[in-house]
Amino acid sequence: MDERIAKLSKVLVTHSVNIRSGDRCLIEYTGSAPLPLIRQLVRDVYAAGGIPFVNSREDSVTRELLLGATEEQLGLMNDNQLAFMEQMQAYIAVRARDNPSEFSDVPADQMTLYNRALNPVLDYRVNHTKWCVLRYPNSSMAQQAGMSQAAFEEFYYDVCTMDYAVMDAAMDALVARLEQTDTVRLTGPGTDISFRTAGMQAIKCAGHMNIPDGEVFTAPLRDSMNGYITYNTPSQEQGFTYENVRFEVEEGRIVKATANDTERINQLLDTDEGARYFGEFAIGVNPYILTPMKDTLFDEKISGSFHLTPGRCYDEADNGNYSALHWDLVSIQREDWGGGEMYFDDELVRKDGLFVVEDLLDLNPDRLR
Repeated sequence: MDERIAKLSKVLVTHSVNIRSGDRCLIEYTGSAPLPLIRQLVRDVYAAGGIPFVNSREDSVTRELLLGATEEQLGLMNDNQLAFMEQMQAYIAVRARDNPSEFSDVPADQMTLYNRALNPVLDYRVNHTKWCVLRYPNSSMAQQAGMSQAAFEEFYYDVCTMDYAVMDAAMDALVARLEQTDTVRLTGPGTDISFRTAGMQAIKCAGHMNIPDGEVFTAPLRDSMNGYITYNTPSQEQGFTYENVRFEVEEGRIVKATANDTERINQLLDTDEGARYFGEFAIGVNPYILTPMKDTLFDEKISGSFHLTPGRCYDEADNGNYSALHWDLVSIQREDWGGGEMYFDDELVRKDGLFVVEDLLDLNPDRLR
């Protein structure tokens, strides 16, 4: 067996979800590529004293279901999945999509119906289990990243098995900074936006909920955001790749949205009332992830980036914004991407993607690698 798979499985079982004796762990996977890792995860969950359960999914089958799904059908599906999830203490999802655009021709109203129906399962899993979600390095991901399969696998395992304990310790200062901050301002090409975070909790993500990991997140006060923002990375949402996304925001609400498909993005933002407000602000710091690959789990961790997320907030940083949508749109502030500044209460804390204040220097790439 590939030693890299054994190392990754150990990180997932012992660090990410920290399986204890008697823990029931649901392992879900998409596609056939992850099977070697799935088998190893089953072995390692047993070895840790846990009880593994396995469920597989296939996007082309899900697409067929979505094309004709009814609200009653999806409600029954949710009831069954939720009842099973409520019996789990841990959850690991390994996704290896052969075609990331598989859902691109599913009508938007059907995708909205699906997302709304299954939100209770997602909410329970996120808020009541020890969970971790990751991708698996298949040819589709390598192609998205513009890399050979071999080169992408080397990159993937470097990212996913890095020393997250070092990152974890370095994040404490950023958590403290954010929790003491009243107002955040972000500037850069096509961007000048401010919002308040006063009283919101900040949460560090260092390999426990996602692999790869590397972000600290909080939430803007729901009605506090004003300004405009242009995201400089592509983002795939519901099977479509959005580019050149620009928002104008007044009192927390997106009042104007444009993109490469302006009609489509506005339809997405009209999913429900909360979709035009923001539920998360996060700062990416993973030193191995430098360029976008249209995969949120990687892109939102890009070193020198931030993401400002339309839609649902997390319980840990609950700003009262609830939605079926949670869309992590990423902007990179490094100099090679046009630069940008991040201010906490009018103090410059990061410039061109690098922290410039003493207590945050350990989060710069040269110290995390």
